[in-house]
Amino acid sequence: MVWELKAREKSWVFRSDLKTAIEGACTVLVLLDLSSAFDTVNHEILLSRLRELVGLSGSVLAWFTSYLSRRSLSVSVNQILSDPTDLRCGVPQGSVLGPVLFLLYILPLGNLIQEFADDVSYHLFADDLQLYCSFKPSDVKKLHSLLSCFERIKQWLGANALRLNSDKTEVLVIAPDDAAPGIHQQLGDLSLSVKPTLRNLGVFFDKGMSLEHHAKQLTRNCFYHLRQISKLRTMVSKADLELIIHAFTSSRLDYCNSLFSCLNKKELSRLQQVQNCAARILTRDNRRAHITPILKALHWLPITFRINFKILVLTFRALHGLAPLYVRDMLCPYTPSRRLRSLDQNLLMVPRTQFRTRGDRSFQAVAPRLWNELPLSLRSIDSVDVFKSNLKTHLFLQAF
Repeated sequence: MVWELKAREKSWVFRSDLKTAIEGACTVLVLLDLSSAFDTVNHEILLSRLRELVGLSGSVLAWFTSYLSRRSLSVSVNQILSDPTDLRCGVPQGSVLGPVLFLLYILPLGNLIQEFADDVSYHLFADDLQLYCSFKPSDVKKLHSLLSCFERIKQWLGANALRLNSDKTEVLVIAPDDAAPGIHQQLGDLSLSVKPTLRNLGVFFDKGMSLEHHAKQLTRNCFYHLRQISKLRTMVSKADLELIIHAFTSSRLDYCNSLFSCLNKKELSRLQQVQNCAARILTRDNRRAHITPILKALHWLPITFRINFKILVLTFRALHGLAPLYVRDMLCPYTPSRRLRSLDQNLLMVPRTQFRTRGDRSFQAVAPRLWNELPLSLRSIDSVDVFKSNLKTHLFLQAF
């Protein structure tokens, strides 16, 4: 659950960065893929990281040394078991420590990328590496810095027993149609990896950052599962059927749905049709029956309200120190120039943006607007559980 929450935050903040950055500029995004990253972690290098960078010593370091040593691997094929082979590299992926140890292993990589911090931005999520930079069409200096950073990363990976999978490394160019060809020519070897859309932490990004491709793919997948679920209506109870619908459909609609603030009305309507279809399957109502009473009886928030719910909960967490710093830094409390009644209203400053379809739909702009529209009684709550409960009630009354 924690990893899923982190992925949602990363996707949302990352898309928000791009939405803000591409106001009047071009952006190049590079998603790096590592080949069997967890399996190639060198134990000696990892232990040196724990000792020299993290500062572990004594019995703690000895415990990690014992944890990594004397591991073996055997392969079973047709009930024939091979002789065990000692493992001198790799961290268990299914363990709690696996991702943590991998993050500690690549700790110096962040410092390397920081050398290009003036021109290149980045996000690291386990073995998922993302580089991006924004620049004016007439100024490609940042693009050259991005390419230099990419080459340095490849060298560092090679020196640390990690290998970049060039076939799965993808590049997305977000630029006007007349500027895109010139950018492609300056990408060098990366030009072969340019894609019209790419998948980032389960979300499809396109060159317009509209997420239309993702919404269409999501709608197609949800309807496929709903067709299969509809065949179970006579075999399971209503309670079990609702669990199945939430597991295969609602979870997909809710995954990273805070990103959907950029969707147009047409795509939002498609997602709402998915929820309407799921509700009718559960209640066995006629397809011509009005959907509002059905959703109200099920206590299901419509799609747009579920999106706002997710954004507002993330905003609450950020304001109360329950979210990463990179989320909190995007929000600024509203401070009037002179003492007004709004001084103690827990309001946020809404930044000015140039384009309604870009910066106006970024987290920095959407979150403050939604937050300021809440009643003061909601904005003054301190407990996240109480806030979520009262917020759902507030949105439910708005929806119905």
